Amino acid sequence: MARPSPWSAKPTIVGAGVVLRPFTDDDVEAMGSVLADPEVLRLTGSVHTTAQARSVDPTLDEATRRWYDTRADQEDRLDLAIVDRRADRCVGEVVLNDWRPEDQTINLRIAVGPLGRGRGLGSEAIALVLGHVFTVSDTHRVELEVFAHNPRARRVYERAGFLVEGRRRDALLLDGERVDALVMAVLRPDWVEAHRPRP
Repeated sequence: MARPSPWSAKPTIVGAGVVLRPFTDDDVEAMGSVLADPEVLRLTGSVHTTAQARSVDPTLDEATRRWYDTRADQEDRLDLAIVDRRADRCVGEVVLNDWRPEDQTINLRIAVGPLGRGRGLGSEAIALVLGHVFTVSDTHRVELEVFAHNPRARRVYERAGFLVEGRRRDALLLDGERVDALVMAVLRPDWVEAHRPRP
C-alpha cells in the first residue's frame, strides 16, 4: 500500500519574520501585485521583454483565483503564502512541486514581491521550507533553477545550502539577449550536516 503523501497536510510554519501558511482570501488578493511585479516577471523568465513586464495587470483573473483556491487540495505539492509578520501581509509564495517520490526529489520555487524584498524574508522562507521538507519527508534532494541575470537570488540559494550543479545555456530570451539557467540543489546529508548542533 502506498504511503500517504507528505504534502497532503498543509502546515503553518512560523519564523521570526515570516509565517508560511496555506493561502487565505486576503493572501490571494495580495498575490496580484506580486505576480504583476516587473522585477518578479523579468527574473523568473515569465516574460520575454521588459515592456511586457511593465504592462501586466495586478488584478487577478478568475482562472488564477480558482487555481489558488485549489492549492489546499493538491497532495503532490505544497503551496504556501509568505506572510510578513510585522505587516501581517502576504508578500509572496514558496512552492514545492514536481515531486518525484521514487527519486526522493522535489523542486522549489519562490517569488517575493516588492513589499517583501531587502529584509531577508525570502531567505527565511527558504530556510523554513527546507527544514519542513527534511523533517516531514524522506526527500533526499531539493532542486531549483535560477537565471544567470538574477545573482541576488543565486546568493540567497547558496546561503541556504544550494550548490550550482550545471547550466542550461541560452535557456531564456529576454529583450533579445540570451540568458543561461543555473541548476542548483541541496541534498539531505549536506543540510543535516549544516544543521547539526555544534558543541
